[in-house]
Amino acid sequence: MTTIKFGTDGWRGRIGEDYTFDNVRRCTQGFANFLKAEGLAKKGIVIGHDMRFQAEFFAATAAEVMAANGIHVWLTEGATPTPTISYAVVDKQAGGAINITASHNPPWDCGFKVRDVNGGAIPPHDLKKIEGEIPEVTAVKTMKLEAAKKQGLVEVFDAAPAYIAQLHRLVDIEAIKEAGFTLLVDCMWGNGAGWFPRLLAGGKTTVKEVHNERNPIFPHMTRPEPIPPNVDHGLSFAQEVGADVVIINDGDADRVGFGDENGNFMDQLRVYGLMGYYLLEVRGERGPIVKTISTTKMLNKLGKLYDVPVYETGVGFKYIAPKMVEVDALIGGEESGGYAFQGHVPERDGILAGLFMLDMMMKTGKKPSELLAALFEKVGAHFYNRIDTVFDAERKAEIQNNVAQARPETIGGLKVTDIVTIDGHQFVMEDGGWLLVRFSGTEPVIRVYCETTHEDKVQAILDDGMKLAGLR
Repeated sequence: MTTIKFGTDGWRGRIGEDYTFDNVRRCTQGFANFLKAEGLAKKGIVIGHDMRFQAEFFAATAAEVMAANGIHVWLTEGATPTPTISYAVVDKQAGGAINITASHNPPWDCGFKVRDVNGGAIPPHDLKKIEGEIPEVTAVKTMKLEAAKKQGLVEVFDAAPAYIAQLHRLVDIEAIKEAGFTLLVDCMWGNGAGWFPRLLAGGKTTVKEVHNERNPIFPHMTRPEPIPPNVDHGLSFAQEVGADVVIINDGDADRVGFGDENGNFMDQLRVYGLMGYYLLEVRGERGPIVKTISTTKMLNKLGKLYDVPVYETGVGFKYIAPKMVEVDALIGGEESGGYAFQGHVPERDGILAGLFMLDMMMKTGKKPSELLAALFEKVGAHFYNRIDTVFDAERKAEIQNNVAQARPETIGGLKVTDIVTIDGHQFVMEDGGWLLVRFSGTEPVIRVYCETTHEDKVQAILDDGMKLAGLR
């Protein structure tokens, strides 16, 4: 029997190997048991999916198990963005959600995400409870989907209208329509396809999409993750179409990347800094900021400038979402390009973040590169990069020990002033920058990241990180 563990964001596995219909049934039964124990089963559950191989059938399988447990299911009528599924939980006042998606993982993977009554990620202590409820397949209850529909236990629905109405409450979409932007959207063969044309049609703004069909092998990229080199093919069309900005959504449209008016990629730490700048400076809003340890210190500087608290968490929205709810955060986000916003759901929303970027451009009259310059005037220039390395599982303990025992006096020629172990090992340097070494919670990868105010030291910092981990 496969042991199922929830990582940084749900359970993910290789389709046909450990990610099987039986294991999806087991996961769903475990979540059903949890909902019953927590008194949430009577509220029902939302189930949706992305465009990966067999995703709609895995979602239907989950619906069959929930229905057999007497739990009402709202099943999305097709592939639906993750933030739309999360908002449907709030709209339906459901007890939670199941989302069949592997997000930005390689094409051979699929995933099983669970969400709470707020539409946000479930915190680690409750994920442990769900894991503990996952039974052997012989203990799973199930019924045929058509029978469940006839009994009213499964209701197929369109999650889009309620979500679109929410977007209109959060940002002036009508004004963006008339702003006259030329927008290029890279849908990464995923759930974001068609959304920006639908939202912005009928005005002076024009939207052009690439990679906007279903193709679960994700051509032109190694995975639907909105970072280089996966974004390179999409960005190559920017100047051809005369784009004012490029919006790049990952496979399930909860993460977002951006290219500027020249087709240059804007890294995700700078984008998070811009999102903070937009809310605090452009919109004049105030509230706490929640960030993972792996994202930008520009937010800490903005927090001081605008007198708002900044909270740092471990990596993943299973840490960010509960903290956002606890402190009523203005914004929450992480290094992977996921940002969540106050007044919405505590869930990454790559569509809303894209609209906020357009609104920032419209309100300031600045191009993306000019917005970045304005941010740097406030907090100084910051430079970021990361190295992902697939590792042999047998070396994990050795690598962990190497990093845990490391006490370098300098990294990349900069003095080390502190070591933080919220998630992995972060070495803080004299310029306020940092090096972080941590294992991915979703795949067998070790990540070495850094941010610094010294552009010429980025590679040296990363090289030192690889050496102290014993990877070079």
